[in-house]
Amino acid sequence: MTGETPKDTYTHGHPDVVVRSHAARTAENSCGYLLPHLSPGTSLLDVGCGPGSITVDLAGRVAPGRVRGIEVVADPLDRARTEAAGRVVDVEFAVDDAYALSDADGTWDVAHAHQVLQHVSDPVAMLREMGRVTRPGGLVAARDADYAGFQWWPQDPRLDRWLELYRAVARGNDAEPDAGRRLLGWAHAAGFTQVTPSASVWCYATPEERAAWGGMWADRIHTGVGRMAVERGLADEAELDGISEAWRAWAAHPDGWFLIPHGEILCRP
Repeated sequence: MTGETPKDTYTHGHPDVVVRSHAARTAENSCGYLLPHLSPGTSLLDVGCGPGSITVDLAGRVAPGRVRGIEVVADPLDRARTEAAGRVVDVEFAVDDAYALSDADGTWDVAHAHQVLQHVSDPVAMLREMGRVTRPGGLVAARDADYAGFQWWPQDPRLDRWLELYRAVARGNDAEPDAGRRLLGWAHAAGFTQVTPSASVWCYATPEERAAWGGMWADRIHTGVGRMAVERGLADEAELDGISEAWRAWAAHPDGWFLIPHGEILCRP
């Protein structure tokens, strides 16, 4: 790519509550569609690796293949390196620009991005760049949530408002929170002609899952997205407090259930 790359705003930011939430992600719960295509010796680039929990899982599956995890900022990478060292897995972590990667053409067997394209202003350009650094016959893989498809029970208007605020803030950042349904179209726009689309879900319904997910969002609404909502005049602190209370009430409810749909794509350069 040439010229200036977009300056994206990450809706979540990197406060500790966000990084801890992302660290709960694994290859099994986040990359099931990709795992059958990996084997020992596969080289893999993980774009937007965050705290590295998925990256390290993938590295274990493809060892001794080279694995590199990249982020646009350094904030979560210390935790990623600690994760890799604790599990004695060889992974490189670095800051890089996913719109203009430092890798040469055809460097990787697989270029992977989980929950990344929903946060960027030009997902087509990013997919195209991932394709550039992937060898012919390799794979570009992406999975993203689709916020408009979120479903939960019991209903609570304060959670409806949470979703409304989230989507408004994300779109104000020139991002697309309903990315899952758009992945196939973005892949086609990026020039991929061999694309395998699929879908999968996260479901939080056990007491432990509700406590983790609801408790996380009860705190998280006061960071990233909530802070931006207040700064932009979309909400005030009292409303954020009410949303936080709604999350805790949902987590404590014995019938609490939350579904997050995801789109997935496997593209052949």
